[in-house]
Amino acid sequence: MNIQKLHDAEAQFFARYPGGFEDPQLVEIVKKHKIEKMHKLATESFAPEKFEDIDQVVLAMSKVVTQSSMVSIFEKPKFRDMSKAIDRADREYLALGLKALLYGDDATQARGFIEMASVLADYKIAKWPLLTVYGVYMKPEDEVFIKPTTVKAVIDFFELEGLKYNSTPTFEFYKAYRQQFLAMKAQTKLLTHLENGAFSGFLMMSMGDT
Repeated sequence: MNIQKLHDAEAQFFARYPGGFEDPQLVEIVKKHKIEKMHKLATESFAPEKFEDIDQVVLAMSKVVTQSSMVSIFEKPKFRDMSKAIDRADREYLALGLKALLYGDDATQARGFIEMASVLADYKIAKWPLLTVYGVYMKPEDEVFIKPTTVKAVIDFFELEGLKYNSTPTFEFYKAYRQQFLAMKAQTKLLTHLENGAFSGFLMMSMGDT
């Protein structure tokens, strides 16, 4: 990780937005992503007891994807169509994989990630955003959203070591990227409770500015 680049980017960020993410200009931008609304939708839809009704969980997954400002407009209809077409077995595999990903330890999360990716791969939509959007809404300060173009740029620009992006999603890469992403966040003077979507936005702005 190039700490100097990160600190330089942070200095430029505060020069432009003295109030940080509480600066009026950024407050308006952040509002467009409706993070609080999406967090509420995810936490209510994917509470542990909700997984007793697999059909409702899959319906909620489609709703989250459809309403997300982070998921591509090209991926939304594909996921919606898949969620309506899958059979009962795959529906369970997908929903219970999500439960493991959201609530398990590392080993359980890895299994859940693989299960979800396997179902999505059958429909040719095993894409990073469709696997990581739920976690970042459920645990916005702990999990990260993988947008391929942004992640590739972050790895290259900030010289993150030991990371090589691959379009095929794996939990190993997700875990390694999340670790370095959170380490970068901890190196800054931004709000300690800053949700990771906002920090990702900071990184995107930084790469354009520096």
